[in-house]
Amino acid sequence: MAALSIRDVSCVYPAAGKTGQIHALQGINLEIEQGEFVVALGASGCGKSTLLNVIAGFIAPTQGTVTLGGEPISGPGADRSVVFQKHALLPWLNVLDNVAFGLKIQGKNRPAREKVACKYIKLLGLEQFEQSAVYMLSGGMQQRVGIARALTSDPEILLMDEPLGALDALTRERAQELILKIWNETGKLMFLITHSVEEALFMGTRLIVMSPSPGRISHVFDLSFNRRYLATGDARAVKASPDFIALREKILQIIFRDDEGTHHE
Repeated sequence: MAALSIRDVSCVYPAAGKTGQIHALQGINLEIEQGEFVVALGASGCGKSTLLNVIAGFIAPTQGTVTLGGEPISGPGADRSVVFQKHALLPWLNVLDNVAFGLKIQGKNRPAREKVACKYIKLLGLEQFEQSAVYMLSGGMQQRVGIARALTSDPEILLMDEPLGALDALTRERAQELILKIWNETGKLMFLITHSVEEALFMGTRLIVMSPSPGRISHVFDLSFNRRYLATGDARAVKASPDFIALREKILQIIFRDDEGTHHE
């Protein structure tokens, strides 16, 4: 049985300020096994964020079903954690208390939650900053705190909503590599949405390309570049390889074609 099963999911919203409806998603079918790293990519308005929100349980689909381990997703749960585009940290708490915050909400006592939090703080390379105020950290370090917080509750799925988009190029590449190493070490099911074709190809075991108006899955690609990186440790060599570049250009053509078709409608 697939860990996550999305069957015939559609989402329709009322159009703001005018009559009619917006078809954010239509007929989405996706089966994701435990340990996969699935990346969703597509032009603006293709429904990537809506799909992530459905998996997270933040919104309910208009049609279709979403199940995790055979159980319906009917709202947010501890089995799913989300890393947002903006880290959404609590500025009045230090790094340790931010990372442990979810466990505090679950009622864990301080020694228990700090023990778990420290494990992920170390995994994310933040052990020297446990007592630091989060507002004193760089953007890249703040995102690492957000990832550590998401992992601390030991979710079955880690959902990432464009978490690296605001980072500078070098920090973004290092963060990509760090997330892949965490995925490899933890075996978590991960679902990432991004606007970067290169990031999508580098990180995913499977890429779904989504087309807008209405949002639907138009192409699916099985990928092995992340495994190649984990085996060699050389991200630049992977991203400069001829097969990586060729697939990047192919996917860019698909996205540009979809975007042009949307604007011509």
